[in-house]
Amino acid sequence: MLLYPSQSIKIYNSLSGQKETLKPINAGHIGMYVCGPTVYSNVHLGNVRTFMSFDVIFRYLKHLGYKVRYVRNITDAGHLENDADTGEDRIAKKARIEEIEPMEVVQRYTVDFHNILNAFNFLPPSIEPTATGHIIEQIELIKNIVDNGFAYVVNGSVYFDVHKFNETNDYGKLSKRKLEDLIHNTRELDGQSDKKNPQDFALWKRAEPQHIMRWPSPWSDGFPGWHLECTAMSTKYLGEHFDIHGGGMDLKFPHHECEIAQSEAAKGQTPVNYWMHANMLIMNGKKMAKSTGNYILPGEIFTGENPHISKSYLPSVARFFMLQAHYRSILDFTDDGLLASEKGFNRLMDALSILNDLKASNTSSVAIGAWKQKCYDAMNDDFNSPILIAQLFEAVKYIHQIKEGKASISSEDLNLLKETMNIFIFDVLGLENSSGTAAGSDKLAGAIDVLIKIRQEARANKDFALSDKIRDELAEIGIQLKDGKDGTTFSLN
Repeated sequence: MLLYPSQSIKIYNSLSGQKETLKPINAGHIGMYVCGPTVYSNVHLGNVRTFMSFDVIFRYLKHLGYKVRYVRNITDAGHLENDADTGEDRIAKKARIEEIEPMEVVQRYTVDFHNILNAFNFLPPSIEPTATGHIIEQIELIKNIVDNGFAYVVNGSVYFDVHKFNETNDYGKLSKRKLEDLIHNTRELDGQSDKKNPQDFALWKRAEPQHIMRWPSPWSDGFPGWHLECTAMSTKYLGEHFDIHGGGMDLKFPHHECEIAQSEAAKGQTPVNYWMHANMLIMNGKKMAKSTGNYILPGEIFTGENPHISKSYLPSVARFFMLQAHYRSILDFTDDGLLASEKGFNRLMDALSILNDLKASNTSSVAIGAWKQKCYDAMNDDFNSPILIAQLFEAVKYIHQIKEGKASISSEDLNLLKETMNIFIFDVLGLENSSGTAAGSDKLAGAIDVLIKIRQEARANKDFALSDKIRDELAEIGIQLKDGKDGTTFSLN
């Protein structure tokens, strides 16, 4: 059953600065592009928060029956330090420091990115293109921009002419910045002498002799500009005009502003109808930063191995915590917040367990149909997950009232309540009930017990290499062995 004809969604459009009714370009179909990670380090928790917001949006649109093509890229080249047009490629720098190939860096942190998102129960995107896999498309796009008079070539590099573009277009319309103000606030920097103006940005950079990542082009052996990659990949898979483009608030300027300019300069039309931006994640009231120690990696939440948290948390608890803030709100990551979310999450899961054992009556004293629509209303209002969660806890109240005999529910409404709770908790919010996989857990525990026995035999035979290997390899997949006076136990992180 297609639900979207009966559910009207309002999206806050960063371009207009207001909520607008979602009207897909093609009825029943949604094209959505989200800027993915630059894979030169472990994925940042703030990035996880952004991708989680769009995971829920993706889930909800699919639940309504839309055919969604969700494209989220991997940036594996061209992203220079400090988001600038000069300096070293972030991936190449990491490769130089660690004395490995750049593509080893890419592989290592792409795997980390996928592992973390899998742990948080993300749905994979429809397409996950890489920048290095689309060099030809980027070169063709640059040719179009040059041919249309909005870019110029200097010493083998190609720059976008922002001033020329602004004569007939509005550079800054997404970020609400005026070019005149940008000119006034820009100072000349060394290494920018190739540009006509400091506001111009690179479409293609000539590679210096020491630059490892390079490709042939009509202008030089070099590499594409960071902004260009997303324009090439989004339009290749979603068309020159598509529905939704998302990312973190930090990408609005200059990245997304430059994407709009590139598309309009190349194709003569605005590329996207709805621009969506997830807000920042801070920690303990302050900006997250490795330099100050106010920092946590996503995987450390699952192990508890970080001084800022008191214990380990299930991925679904951390997911539940993040979704209790609206995607456009700043989220303050704290241990107290996680502890409170853990209690709330357990209360929700306990209610589901009670719900499965409830007995129906002939009549209902709770209005399940009206409550169900309130759940949809929350998500229809710019994907408001906190309001949805509040509605789910209204249902928790109903469940306890029914259990205690203070309310009644008909068989039809009981089935509707079960169905709706499962849809919004698992399908839409993407939470997982750790107690709902008892059979799988028993098998896992049995398998680990077998490994513990093999390890004990190895230690008895003084085969400490095998003993350590079993312990270390289990630890790598999140299973910690603990040796005590009563034997060896294990815990899942």
